[in-house]
Amino acid sequence: MDHVGESDSRKLLRRLRDTLASAEAGQARLDRITELIAESMGTEVCSIYLFRDRDTLELCATQGLERQAVHKTRLRIGEGLVGRVAKTGKPINTEDAPSAPGFRYMPETGEERYSSFLGVPIQRLGETLGVLVVQSREARRYSDDEVYALEVVAMVLAEMAELGAFVGDDAGLSAPHKHPVMIRGSVAQEGNAEGHVWLHEPRVVVTNPVADDPEAELARLNEALETLRVTVDQMLEAVDATDKEQREVLEAYRLFANSRSWRRRIEDDIRRGLSAEAAVEKEQSAARARLAQVPDPYLRERLHDLDDLSNRLLRILTGQGRETGAQMPADPILVARNIGPGELLDYGRSLRGIVLEQGSVGSHAAIVARALAIPLVIHAENITTEALNGDHILVDGDEGVVHLRPEEAVVQAFRDKMAMAAEAQKRYAGLRDQPAVTRDGVRLRLDMNAGLMADLPSLKSSGAEGVGLFRTELQFLVRAKMPRRSELVQIYRRVLDAADGRRVVFRTLDIGSDKVLPYMRQVEEPNPALGWRAIRVGLDKPGVMRMQVQALIRAAWGRPLSVMFPFVAQMDEFVAARDIVLREIERERALGHPLPEKLEIGAMLETPSLAFAPRHFFEMADFISIGGNDLKQFFFAADRENELVRRRYDTLNISFLSLVEMIVKRCEETGTPLSFCGEDAGRPVEAACFAAMGIRTLSMRPASIGPVKHLLRQVDLRELRAAIDAARANGEQSVRRAVMEVLARARG
Repeated sequence: MDHVGESDSRKLLRRLRDTLASAEAGQARLDRITELIAESMGTEVCSIYLFRDRDTLELCATQGLERQAVHKTRLRIGEGLVGRVAKTGKPINTEDAPSAPGFRYMPETGEERYSSFLGVPIQRLGETLGVLVVQSREARRYSDDEVYALEVVAMVLAEMAELGAFVGDDAGLSAPHKHPVMIRGSVAQEGNAEGHVWLHEPRVVVTNPVADDPEAELARLNEALETLRVTVDQMLEAVDATDKEQREVLEAYRLFANSRSWRRRIEDDIRRGLSAEAAVEKEQSAARARLAQVPDPYLRERLHDLDDLSNRLLRILTGQGRETGAQMPADPILVARNIGPGELLDYGRSLRGIVLEQGSVGSHAAIVARALAIPLVIHAENITTEALNGDHILVDGDEGVVHLRPEEAVVQAFRDKMAMAAEAQKRYAGLRDQPAVTRDGVRLRLDMNAGLMADLPSLKSSGAEGVGLFRTELQFLVRAKMPRRSELVQIYRRVLDAADGRRVVFRTLDIGSDKVLPYMRQVEEPNPALGWRAIRVGLDKPGVMRMQVQALIRAAWGRPLSVMFPFVAQMDEFVAARDIVLREIERERALGHPLPEKLEIGAMLETPSLAFAPRHFFEMADFISIGGNDLKQFFFAADRENELVRRRYDTLNISFLSLVEMIVKRCEETGTPLSFCGEDAGRPVEAACFAAMGIRTLSMRPASIGPVKHLLRQVDLRELRAAIDAARANGEQSVRRAVMEVLARARG
């Protein structure tokens, strides 16, 4: 059969639908489907391979190959032509399969009799579920129409697999979304949580992949597309004319919504026999498969736009909006591809944990999750396609691992781990009012990091002595437009009120890199982490900095005020920013407004260059805070967003500790107060080493204060420093081994 027309496709799809509706068991259905496809395509062979696990394909049904090979023949992903189709997500069409690159002969199947081979992926929303293959003795290349027809059939098979049509003991296949799954992601916020899945965007379920009346489906598509276009136009009208970035995104939406080629492909799928929603989802799956292959960030962003637009169209066609009527569980673990800070704040502390497919350790969502002390795992591949609302889920934020529908043994081990952590927290709570004094009598100050009003109650409960870092950018990130000065005054005043006389260090707006304001035009940069960000933005757009400084001065209202500038790379940046603060002080004085009782102007040392700044910088700065997260990534040239390198370099590396030691000495020479702020400050072993190098103030997330204080009260810093110096003298790269030996003796 040289050509498969639209009517042939519709006949085949109707027969597939009838098979789906039959009372046959799973294996019988699979067998019947291979017979139907082989007969319709005019081929001697049709085979269905489905994934047994994430890496292994299994021959689950065949017409034409040896029957005894079913459920026995297995291939690793990438192995043989079938494995290559699964790995690439692209069809393979060859008239001489044994000569094709990657061919693997499997004698148990008896396929040596067949020359031609056509394999297409069975995909749903970019996830490959298996491979559909037809083969013939005749050496021929299958036509474009035949390839297209087989892809349409594969789409229906994907939907049938999703609906559990092939499940049954006789088929040896388990129901989808029923078996336990472990997904390894990345740590964005530590902590552990047990609960049940709450999907931020519930999946659209296509229950009618095949339709009898193409004209009726085309009419449904036209109506849905018109609704979509009207919606996008309304969204465009509602956007501020100055908001260029958001307008660009919506213009891209409008472009896709009016795309003739996109619409034509969907219409062709409908004429072949798919329902309107199945046709849209087929194109969406193809777009997601292309997305995984595109390295260019601009094209990836456009494909993301198309993916989002397809979701909107599917929800219109199916009527399955976000409000599905499902009840949020009492212990929700939020699962999403990604989420903005405003949406996350809407959920608030009701969430037990968060799992994202995308995200980054410095993203808005990660910042809010840390502020709310909610465990967060990012880069959890395929979690949104694997999870269903209400699924039992365990989030290990310490290891970056997610257990979905876990087995009882895993649940028990996880609960034991959580119980041990809770017991430790009880011990730490007993230290809340105790000072952080080492065994050799050194007194350290432990501050907490904050960014939301919701953080401030932790000041008392954690035992923090003050706020060593208040991230002011969160108040900008969670809004759809620039906050007014009066709003900021009220926020900062409430922060100082809640601190009740304790010192609060306000870091000025730290935007750019991975923190982009939704109402500010994004600048395309090849390396944003090293680009236009933080103080560089503030000095180039001084109006925003002046407005924020004015709000801080007015919020202080006669109380002490500490202001810190982020990402200072050289002295003249600090001088310029400091001058802005001093000018605003004089302006407020002229207006007769109360001035701060005491004003401190400091800098965050996050770039190695600032450690080598002139002595005058250290004399001018009222205080300096080492921003460990950025300083470490720039010192080691290792992007902290890159999983391939971010764990490669140890904080207790001799080189990094020597840099810290140098900064300590320079600050001691000028009498400049110094603190260390960042993730490493909240890790007890690292915190003890910083203290041994001479740092006396550490700022960390509230939950880390107890563990850090507990260890500090057990150590002798002189002994620890001696071990560090000995390791350095011995030419060791890291002091971790020597330090752990000292700490083991101290704990013993």
